[in-house]
Amino acid sequence: MYTLKKQVGHARRGEFKTVHGTVQTPAFMNVGTVAAIKGGLSSYDLKDIRTQVELCNTYHLHLRPGDKLIHELGGLHKFMGWDRPILTDSGGFQVFSLAKLRKIKEEGVHFSSHIDGRKIFMGPEESMQIQSNLASTIAMAFDECIQLPAEYDYVKQSCDRTYRWLVRCKAEMDRLNQLPDRNNPHQMLFGINQGGTYEDIRIENARLNAQLDLDGHAIGGLAVGEPKEEMYHIISVVDEYLPRDKPRYLMGVGTPGNIIEGVARGIDLFDCVMPSRNARHGHLFTWEGIRNLNNAKYEKDLLPIDPQCDCPVCSRHSRAYIRHLLRAGETLGQRLTVMHNLYFYNRLLERIREALENDTFEQFRAQYVDVLDTRI
Repeated sequence: MYTLKKQVGHARRGEFKTVHGTVQTPAFMNVGTVAAIKGGLSSYDLKDIRTQVELCNTYHLHLRPGDKLIHELGGLHKFMGWDRPILTDSGGFQVFSLAKLRKIKEEGVHFSSHIDGRKIFMGPEESMQIQSNLASTIAMAFDECIQLPAEYDYVKQSCDRTYRWLVRCKAEMDRLNQLPDRNNPHQMLFGINQGGTYEDIRIENARLNAQLDLDGHAIGGLAVGEPKEEMYHIISVVDEYLPRDKPRYLMGVGTPGNIIEGVARGIDLFDCVMPSRNARHGHLFTWEGIRNLNNAKYEKDLLPIDPQCDCPVCSRHSRAYIRHLLRAGETLGQRLTVMHNLYFYNRLLERIREALENDTFEQFRAQYVDVLDTRI
């Protein structure tokens, strides 16, 4: 259940109650693709860096260790030692991005595993069954992720099919939640708005999705190479047609500046692999901008990554030491940089929530929206 506590323009400060705890929104969901954060962070580390929600990948967990095994072991929360909310994506993005050989039909998608090449079929029902076995807090509907640019007619055809798939997802999730052996019989379902950069398709799809009694609504298919101004425009267009009393989730976005602008346009939830992926290559987010620890000027620098940050890494280690670890190929270097970047993102959303509560969001936005995305 989502409760809107305060609204500043289109920006929303809310609470999202789930069976696994209440999420303070806006919030950033830390991405643990195979039930782990790449970079060596455990579920216990995530609590230390103020993570509220972890996102896991349906496609990868289905391939290994297998969703049926996870179901047998008590579900994803028990499996990975995490007692806060988990969102699982539908597997759609990976089916369309990783699978080289695929064939889309009305019933679903036939494709080959990127690991061993074995033939797999996934449709709306199969995606829901896998996510039900994982027993995540929130399941995502199965959709087609369109590669941009795309012709209008194809986008329209794909979007219509994605909506028909959503109807099937909802029916199957309702059925699964009634089964006596479910580890989470209160699993939620979010629909996904698609439509490329075509306003009319986006609006029609948002209207149709809003008519279904879903637990939340996501905006997908953005941040795939289009100009950021175009992405912001589509978010603003879709915002007008989404239910006020349900959380909105912008999938796969993005930079700190993207997040600030997304909040300003009514988004409640975000996820992105970028902070952890960039961290593993020495690119660190700070309140002064993006710092590249690979630069020689940090070789003797005893300051923390960010003097304004109170994360466990900045409290204990210097830029010089972490740079040494990264250049030496020590895994500790990646662990420390990932921990810092994810803490920064979690703290960024905390500060956004504080600014909304204090009626200072526009000042915060003006101060940080550009600088946080700028390389030092």
